[in-house]
Amino acid sequence: MRIGFDAKRLFNNFTGLGNHSRTTIDILTAEFPEHEYWLYTPKVRLNGVTIPYVGKKHCRLVKPTGMVRGSAWRTYGLVADMKRDGIEVFHGLSNEMPVGLFHSGIASVVTIHDVAFRTFPDMYHWHDRKIYDMKWQYACNHADRIVCISECTKRDVLEFYNVPERKVEVVYQPVNPIYYEPVMEKDEMPPFMLYVGSINSRKNLLGVVKAMELMPKDLRMKLVVAGGGGSYKRRVKEYIAEKGMEEWFVWPDMVDTAGLRRLYTNAQLFIYPSFYEGFGLPVVEAQLCGCPVVTSNVSSLPEAGGPWAQLADPNSAEDICEKMVKLLTDSDLRQKTIEGGRKYAAETFDPKRLARQLMGVYERVRN
Repeated sequence: MRIGFDAKRLFNNFTGLGNHSRTTIDILTAEFPEHEYWLYTPKVRLNGVTIPYVGKKHCRLVKPTGMVRGSAWRTYGLVADMKRDGIEVFHGLSNEMPVGLFHSGIASVVTIHDVAFRTFPDMYHWHDRKIYDMKWQYACNHADRIVCISECTKRDVLEFYNVPERKVEVVYQPVNPIYYEPVMEKDEMPPFMLYVGSINSRKNLLGVVKAMELMPKDLRMKLVVAGGGGSYKRRVKEYIAEKGMEEWFVWPDMVDTAGLRRLYTNAQLFIYPSFYEGFGLPVVEAQLCGCPVVTSNVSSLPEAGGPWAQLADPNSAEDICEKMVKLLTDSDLRQKTIEGGRKYAAETFDPKRLARQLMGVYERVRN
């Protein structure tokens, strides 16, 4: 089968959507090397992350060659190039579909990651919300199949975009293969807790800070915050300063995947009480590294964490604190959480399983 992908994010985005695109291509080419994977992108930012995909085995990189370039080519010129290339199935990896694909004879799939601009509108400008909504609606209307990265996202798509449920399938987001390697040895270092992710109001780092305020002094340890942010990050830091808690927080610069894996492996606890996630990838990464998890009891987080994560009300600093203390003081529960969480994550988000599910979607839409 010749499968085309919208690879803009793969070659130009180095966080969530880009990581998803790269890992999706990785698991498909590993499990199904007999197929051809055509990566369509208006441009390529070359660095250590993207260079392996320029000449990746079983893949072909395609950039615009005519007068139409950039986002205009991605939206309006892509279909003609895919017809020229004999593409049988197209997969829009990041919520969008090119115009005109519906009548091209090429089967189509789109992955919808989340609808955060609908559930957390205050985080987005009005103009951006309207554009996103229009793109998501167009993609949902015209794709032959919609892939959602969690049951939570599927519920949101059905609620907001009025599509028949038969069009929507859940294939969980794949995890970087590095997390499936044998568990690393722990380093000798002072105990610490960990937060990983963008620092914005939806992710609820302030809730973690307030929970730490409530912790018994003899249990409190430093929190490493691995993630970037703007105004909300400044607000959190101001709160920390007001409470005189600066000594309990570490703000590392950019951390690469290998560095994150080392942090997960050595942390005493991973804390992620987000209000809303399309999937909650850091929760899975932490569990695969043997790090016990406290996360939210809402959105997709119970799916990501499974039965072994401690689920807390993200609106309650008291509940978050209680779950943190439980995992830090109950050694039997802690060990069961580590072992059970790793087993759940490895089985539920097994890359071979996810690749087979995704290939099954392609085969169904092509037939």
